[in-house]
Amino acid sequence: MLDHGSGNLRSAQRALARAASTVDDRAEVVVTADLAAARAADALVVPGVGAYAACMAGLAGLGAGPVIADRVATGRPVLGICVGMQVLFEQGDEHGVRTPGLGLLPGVVRRLDAPRVPHMGWNTVAPPPGSRLFAGCPAGTRFYFVHSYAVPAAGADPALAGTVTTHGEPFLAAVEAGPLCATQFHPEKSGDAGAALLANWLRTVRCGAG
Repeated sequence: MLDHGSGNLRSAQRALARAASTVDDRAEVVVTADLAAARAADALVVPGVGAYAACMAGLAGLGAGPVIADRVATGRPVLGICVGMQVLFEQGDEHGVRTPGLGLLPGVVRRLDAPRVPHMGWNTVAPPPGSRLFAGCPAGTRFYFVHSYAVPAAGADPALAGTVTTHGEPFLAAVEAGPLCATQFHPEKSGDAGAALLANWLRTVRCGAG
């Protein structure tokens, strides 16, 4: 897991360790700011909380952008969580200021058009057919969200295999694009449902490694 100064690292680490124990008891979950370790890892999680611009500044300060991009280009798994998902897109528009993102996914992160912001609490999601992340999750499964910004579902690239939910407007709750997956919600705060999703992601990592 990449420590770039913006993320709920310990709870995410614990959730990943819990999920890993159900998939491969030899798996080790490490929090690191070492780019060589991030580049060499079997899989990399990019967390993020707070503001888009601050998260991008942390990634830039660490020099992590090229490492993340190289992993994706070479087919090595990356999972973005919350703002860690948002920065994978082309831009973030916060308070009228546009901040360039990593540009690994097409789209712009915008403030939710909703009567109540932030969107905070549990919500159901609608994954696409054949989703790997949500395999085995029954309809009506809820995940925990806390955010004010997202990528609108309207006009989203179909190649993203987007999972959609609605708070005021439909938006991307998760994406699956080859080696690059991401969730706008927090799987580490989503109880058994989040643990199942993380285990599904880790199984795709194991299958890719095998």
